Amino acid sequence: MVFGLFNKEKALKKTIERANNVMSQSADRWSAMEKLRDVGTDEALDALCRRFSFTYDKTIEDQQEKDWAVASLVALGEPALGPLHRYMKNAKNLGYPLKALGQMTTQEKIFEVIDDLLADEEPGYVRDPKRRIDIIEWLGEWTATPEAIVSRVLPYVEDFDENVRFKTVETISLKPDASAAETVCRAMVREEEESKRFQLRCAEILALHNWPIKSHKDEVAKLLPKLSNKYRIEGETLVAVS
Repeated sequence: MVFGLFNKEKALKKTIERANNVMSQSADRWSAMEKLRDVGTDEALDALCRRFSFTYDKTIEDQQEKDWAVASLVALGEPALGPLHRYMKNAKNLGYPLKALGQMTTQEKIFEVIDDLLADEEPGYVRDPKRRIDIIEWLGEWTATPEAIVSRVLPYVEDFDENVRFKTVETISLKPDASAAETVCRAMVREEEESKRFQLRCAEILALHNWPIKSHKDEVAKLLPKLSNKYRIEGETLVAVS
């Protein structure tokens, strides 16, 4: 009995090594991933998730393997949620894991994972903002309500990284909610903001949704001549000049 268990553990270890060896042939790696899916233990699924962590030099095969891993995790459903969540806690790239997460459980449990990940991504300086950008972009594409999405991304409107700030207002544009108006306006006119691209996108969103700018009206009036002649203030809102 002990000997049989040892053999199973040894076989699983070899399977894990093959599944996550970038030097393996795609067919060998694929076969190993199928075995991990069929074993279905936390250890096996932890290893299956790690397939997202490296890029094979044959782009099409790399994408096919990752898409298969996504589909397998989705098919397994909630039993795979724990391993996927653990992997995402330290993963450098979250694109494929988020693709799986959004299809494998309830919205409530998805938000539990998202909120846990964002708790580790406080707005401010970080050497590599890729993780928070992945989450913010994905939230803009997901089917949850604008209010639920905006409440989570809004703090990043004033993030240190310009790409994070811009992706955040892009997501707000995709999931517009009036609760974002004051923060977007404040971010557009703050003195330390140097990105004209970001400021123009903020102006476009404020004008498109007829969101009020009254709390920062004077700052907006001061900024517009330096920013663009495509917008003007009418009453308490910013409007596009036709």
